[in-house]
Amino acid sequence: MFDSIIYQKRRQALREKIQSGIILLLGNNEAPANYPDNTYKYRQDSSFIYFFGQSHPGYAGIIDADNGEDYFFGDDVDMDDIIWMGPQPSIKELAAQVGVSKSFPTDKLKDFIGKAISQRRKIHFLPPYRHDTMMQLEDLTGIRASMTRSHASVELIKAIVSLRSVKEACEIAEIDKACNVGYEMHTAAMRLCKPGVSEQYIAGILEGIAASYGRMVSFATILTQHGETLHNHDHSQLLQEGRLMLTDAGAELMSYYCSDHTRTVPVGGKFTSRQRDVYNIVLACHDKALELAKPGITYKSVHLEVCKVLAQGLKDLNLMKGDIDDAVAAGAHALFLPHGLGHMMGLDVHDMENLGQNYVGFDDEVQPSTQFGLSALRMGRRLQEGFVITDEPGCYFIPALIDKWRTEKQHTDFLNFDEIEKFKDFGGIRLEDDILITPEGSRFTGEKRIPITVEEVEAIMNE
Repeated sequence: MFDSIIYQKRRQALREKIQSGIILLLGNNEAPANYPDNTYKYRQDSSFIYFFGQSHPGYAGIIDADNGEDYFFGDDVDMDDIIWMGPQPSIKELAAQVGVSKSFPTDKLKDFIGKAISQRRKIHFLPPYRHDTMMQLEDLTGIRASMTRSHASVELIKAIVSLRSVKEACEIAEIDKACNVGYEMHTAAMRLCKPGVSEQYIAGILEGIAASYGRMVSFATILTQHGETLHNHDHSQLLQEGRLMLTDAGAELMSYYCSDHTRTVPVGGKFTSRQRDVYNIVLACHDKALELAKPGITYKSVHLEVCKVLAQGLKDLNLMKGDIDDAVAAGAHALFLPHGLGHMMGLDVHDMENLGQNYVGFDDEVQPSTQFGLSALRMGRRLQEGFVITDEPGCYFIPALIDKWRTEKQHTDFLNFDEIEKFKDFGGIRLEDDILITPEGSRFTGEKRIPITVEEVEAIMNE
């Protein structure tokens, strides 16, 4: 938790962006895993954390845009709670920790909202992503649970996106810490990447490292020899000499700030010449993004320039042909890169994505594309100082997609399918770092960059 003045300033900044009404921010409740008392590890709603700071379940906050008051709702523990959990701060004390002087029991929240509705005041709330929150909103507002997402306040969404997009110094410090944990996770994976070791064992070690420094992993770990499957959560294989292990993993601190890195390394510690060729193309793409990313540049334009680097590298390997600019404009390169360059990072590993990707990654100037590959770009809008985003190009050989495009004769002016056919057993490579947009350009987050060049990777794997 930050100093209370941080939360007071955030709430005031939000109040200034909302014309009138009350802003209702619901914290998350606990979720049973298989029976009521055995719950999944608790995860607070990120916007509630951002404005009200408390990470326990069952709380709610109200920011009144008309009278300048803030309200905190929750229930004090009873003796049964104390027996099992020990003494806990009172709701009044928790509210005071984040600069709120008015606190009430949970059952007063419905009265508060009901009175506001009777006064025809606007109730601003965010699109819910949990069914229990939908039902809670129905109980509070009378809006059917199934309709609550469509009644979410666009004004509030845009206001929160504008505030949370630009990271404060205290947030950047937390992201740097999370990336330091990411360094420990990924270097451990590199050292453990030996023939005969199970993918599950390494994935488990990474989760343990994340938990030892904070709350947990920031998303379900991707660790696989089938890197051509973009979100491959299967860890059932034993590592085999000569294959590539792709690891996409991050940590979430007790403050909820996240890291997200990807590295792809050779099982056995030595890249083959073919692996090295493709790897260095992806690394050139990664470094091109870092070179171009700066305030005032759209991330969509950075993505497209990176795609040209990829296409040129693949042309040099005789996998692509023709004019590179035309190939990228047509989307031919998306056979190898069917996803976007990156996304926002912060309290969420895909920061604020629950608020609607079109609001987070796009705006009136830059709109999502419908073209295959480019349509998967999560972050396209103009960069600002203080944004933290991922830089994660890749190159994948997806047999089913190759077969489909070849059968349909797609982009035959730009793709050498006979040569591509030889790579169907290759897998995939992705390289990812989290970067901060600075006044002059960008920088890596974290104290140390995870080994990334061929030489660095082979060196640490063969220590």
